[in-house]
Amino acid sequence: MKVNGKDFRIQEGEKIDLKKWPTLIEPVYGSKEDYRRLLDEQVDELSSLQRLQYASNRYAMLLIFQAMDAAGKDGAIRHVMSGVNPQGCQVFSFKHPSAMELDHDFLWRTTQCLPERGRIGIFNRSYYEEVLIARVHPEILHSQGLPDELLDEKTIWQERYGSIVDLEKHLHRNGTRIIKFFLHLSKEEQRKRFLERIDKPEKYWKFSVADLEERKFWKQYRQAYEACLGATSTKTAPWYVVPADDKKNSRLIIAQIILDTLKALKMSYPEADASRQQELLTIRQQLMQEGE
Repeated sequence: MKVNGKDFRIQEGEKIDLKKWPTLIEPVYGSKEDYRRLLDEQVDELSSLQRLQYASNRYAMLLIFQAMDAAGKDGAIRHVMSGVNPQGCQVFSFKHPSAMELDHDFLWRTTQCLPERGRIGIFNRSYYEEVLIARVHPEILHSQGLPDELLDEKTIWQERYGSIVDLEKHLHRNGTRIIKFFLHLSKEEQRKRFLERIDKPEKYWKFSVADLEERKFWKQYRQAYEACLGATSTKTAPWYVVPADDKKNSRLIIAQIILDTLKALKMSYPEADASRQQELLTIRQQLMQEGE
């Protein structure tokens, strides 16, 4: 099976029912060894394209990862980006906002972390938390110090979607290409992964009682994701719903979508004009003379 990103992409304006999107599909790899070979090939190609991106210095890329707990965001980032030069890649994880961050608009703290041209920026969770967890837990929204007239839950989410879409369109117009991944995990698979974290000492640190508490809000999170994904997937900043019950499969799908997006940019290494070529020729002659 070949990965076709269109199979996972949410079309602009599409109404989303996540129960109709699979969490597990036929794998694109034949065996564990085949998976390793395919991923290694993708990682090598991604590394080459990122070097080209860095050298051409025309485009930035922003990768956004959102998911329920234990869906495999950290592992996907670690495996897919394992071959990228750290100088060309920046990863940010966003936790509970600080007091200073709460005193600014909800996009402020992530805007400061946007990637420069020539680099890939990765948001492990993002400004989308402000229309997901803040929607599931209204007390978070009410702790943000907003004027009362702005807290109408009949309008605030659509207004925030609008702010997000406007930001992403602005970034696209200025050379940032945005890919957004929702790792779609089943509730049963999450249960298995939580048990694995409890049963393996080396994974204790990954589990907390808070994770179990959030699991109780599964339906509310699904509804929040459905509204968010449908409202904010656009032609220039699409959402991809990646089946996440098979971690290996999800990594191969994610890697291929990133590769396809980079290839579509049709980048090239900077060409030297006549003046630059003459400069290099002069330097070469000097270096050759030193060896005589």
